[in-house]
Amino acid sequence: MKKVNTLVIGTGASGLAAALRLHAEGVTDLLVVSEGLNRGTSINTGSDKQTYYKLGIYGSEPDAPELMATSYYENGAAHGDVALVESSMSLRCFMNLVNLGVPFPSDHLGQFIGYKTDHDPKRRATSCGPYTSKEMCLALIRAVKAAGITVWEKRTVAELITVDNRAAGAIIFDNTSERFETVLAENTVFAVGGPGGLYSQSVYPVGHTGAIGLALKRGAKAQGLPESQFGLASIKFRWNVSGTYMQVLPRFISTDQDGNDAREFLRDHFGSDNGLLNTMVFLKGYQWPFDVRKAPEGSSIIDLLVHKETAEKGRRVWLDFRSNPEGLDFNALSEEAHTYLERSGALFGTPLERLEKMNPGAIELYRDHNIDLATEPLEIAVCAQHNNGGLTGDIWYQSPNIKNLFPIGEVNGSHGVTRPGGTALNAGQVGAFRCAEYIAKMCQTETLDTDAAEKEAAKLMESLVKKLNGKRDWLADRKELQNRMTLNAGHLRCPATLDKALREAKSLVLKMEEEGYPFSAGEHGLINFQLAFAHWGYLSAIKFQADAGVGSRGSGAIIDGNGKIMPENPEFRKKVLETCFEDGDFTHRWVDCRPIPHEDGWFETIWAEYRNKEVYSK
Repeated sequence: MKKVNTLVIGTGASGLAAALRLHAEGVTDLLVVSEGLNRGTSINTGSDKQTYYKLGIYGSEPDAPELMATSYYENGAAHGDVALVESSMSLRCFMNLVNLGVPFPSDHLGQFIGYKTDHDPKRRATSCGPYTSKEMCLALIRAVKAAGITVWEKRTVAELITVDNRAAGAIIFDNTSERFETVLAENTVFAVGGPGGLYSQSVYPVGHTGAIGLALKRGAKAQGLPESQFGLASIKFRWNVSGTYMQVLPRFISTDQDGNDAREFLRDHFGSDNGLLNTMVFLKGYQWPFDVRKAPEGSSIIDLLVHKETAEKGRRVWLDFRSNPEGLDFNALSEEAHTYLERSGALFGTPLERLEKMNPGAIELYRDHNIDLATEPLEIAVCAQHNNGGLTGDIWYQSPNIKNLFPIGEVNGSHGVTRPGGTALNAGQVGAFRCAEYIAKMCQTETLDTDAAEKEAAKLMESLVKKLNGKRDWLADRKELQNRMTLNAGHLRCPATLDKALREAKSLVLKMEEEGYPFSAGEHGLINFQLAFAHWGYLSAIKFQADAGVGSRGSGAIIDGNGKIMPENPEFRKKVLETCFEDGDFTHRWVDCRPIPHEDGWFETIWAEYRNKEVYSK
């Protein structure tokens, strides 16, 4: 048993940033626990041009925190005060990364250039290439090691410890020694990432499963769980096929399960209108996430057609960059698509040749993972990519009902229905800075009832011992829950099947808890317990939202009995769905979105509030 002031769980970009900032703020009684510095989403994913969203600071275009917060807030089901925090803190966090060595581009005058991303009215987005989040992690890892911060790797968190509605640490499984360790902590920073292990069709890296179920089981309040994001991704090597991969106009082909009978299936929908077909493919580069507002008339029809080919017809879908789509005519493209390719010098050749011209690194990326786009097609599917919802946090990223628990990064559900591209990377850094500052200023005094925490840890250990003396097949259970989520909680959701899916999810949790896994299942069994609990909670929230008549929004389309996408009820954009596990089941309620605060501060007043630490109680 070990006791520390602050336990950080997770070593993605947000967890690493929190550890580093805590240390800088003087919180040195600190322990970081992780499955591995190379295991998380941040260090293993990216996209064509992975985006970091921040306040605009280039040229003469005006921007301000309230304007940026409005871009968050207007997308719906998000709280305005948290949106303002993420906007106000964006430059401080961005410049911290620059100072740590993340190579964000600037011009010869030192201005940091930006571009427009999805749902972005200004040029706030920036990038250092397809591996932006990886570059962030590498820089943060260097700094964490230089600071001498203790990091325990090859650990799986088995349970969170809570006492009297406050966080008290965790029970941790050492995957090397196969022993349990108990860490008691005044504060727990929960940076475990998104629910990567919940779906069978997923672009999350294989090694990242998430751990939100640990906190849901302890009763931590969540919000916006139904608001996930889905899009086209390769499945042999998990990667978003956004940006240039679409803009070079690859052939979309489907085959039977053996890779035979190749055909350009999009023509079944578009017929001979090659201009519209290829324009919709081009727009998928800009509009990568599946969006109900762009289906079936907009670019998200491509996602629906891919899903129909794979899920309904049982075929496999591929992008073929080796030859042009049949009948490709550049002059038949929309003006937007034609102008883009013309200005890029890419009105020629094959998709691969255009890709080589516009973004050669996109070819090299797949070659680095043993996929040669010059000799083979790229298999794709509609995959889970991000959860805009997650655990609830206040403006200091503290859970409102489990004190001293600070969910940050993707596990924090601050984003609402949709979000400007790249906000997730910014939100993780902001959460890290905010919780570190709050802990340093307000949570250094020892308040934990150690005796009560030790007793609770002993009870949890006793339960774990029983559950790890069973005989269930962890792999079969993992596949069951992942298939259930992909079929019922993906981008297409049918109310008629949600009742059954929810009953089956709860039944699986109860059977797993009762029958358990053999100890030899190790971390896989432990991960299953939290994944199963999480999928129960997500399905419960999705069903509640569908029953409430919210309709289709974001990346979640509600399908009626005739297979049509039901319209959205826009009134729910002004509300946030909260979810909590209490008295043996999940409960849900709608709360009004808190508005963006319109502050008209006075320097002397705010200075006094800051000196007196009054800012931490607002």
